[in-house]
Amino acid sequence: MTSLQALATHLDDFWPQTFADDWDNVGLSAGSLSAEIETILVAVDLTDAVIDEALAAKCQLIITHHPLLLKPIGSLDESKLKGHLLARLIRGNLSHFVAHTNADVQLDGASTAMANAFGLEQVEPLVPQSKTLGHGAIGELPEQTTLSQFAKLVSASLPKTGRRVVFSGNPDQQIKRVAICSGAGDSLIPFVLDSDADVYVTSDLRHHPVLDAVATPRKGNPIALIDVSHWAAESLWVESAVRRLSAIPGVSALASRINTDPWTQEVN
Repeated sequence: MTSLQALATHLDDFWPQTFADDWDNVGLSAGSLSAEIETILVAVDLTDAVIDEALAAKCQLIITHHPLLLKPIGSLDESKLKGHLLARLIRGNLSHFVAHTNADVQLDGASTAMANAFGLEQVEPLVPQSKTLGHGAIGELPEQTTLSQFAKLVSASLPKTGRRVVFSGNPDQQIKRVAICSGAGDSLIPFVLDSDADVYVTSDLRHHPVLDAVATPRKGNPIALIDVSHWAAESLWVESAVRRLSAIPGVSALASRINTDPWTQEVN
């Protein structure tokens, strides 16, 4: 075992809170720094099912990628979702810690994990904060392929969810250079359009940003877009977080097996 206070020093070495975006809310969101931690569960989201999983595994800490308290709440009313989840954490003696955008910018962040899953080479940040850190990722496929074939590779490389991978662009367009952003990435479309990427893989793409992006003139081909499940993309980060945590003496880390994608079924 180790105290949460001692563990927090390791966590800030792994995912410095100073690297988080201004709008983000990372770090300890529930629990006491004096708590003793032996087993950690790592997940994308904090849900009832994830709390059940942590309690069954006798964990003392849950680390999630997504914040529970991204926006302020006015009460701990248990009839409301946030109050309910926080009450369950408190009653279960569970602490909760968040590593979000400060984890995204790391070399083993979710975007880089996606790049590795797709077999990209010469991977670097799409929007650099330094030589090695930054948001998103961009790299090259070992061999050129078509957009339709690459979309199939993307689909096969991610955990299955209730919705399919979709793409926008000419299915026969040749793809070599790939830009990636795990999670909701339409805010990075201007950086993608200014890059030499042939295709951009991200999640939660909205109608108007996509419509504008594919019609924007640029050197070479128009940008192709691939939209994937937000949860599936960021679930790849969980294993990299577990690897980091497993190096800390006195604690063990488990990867959550709960699929928290809210889209559960596709209509054929």
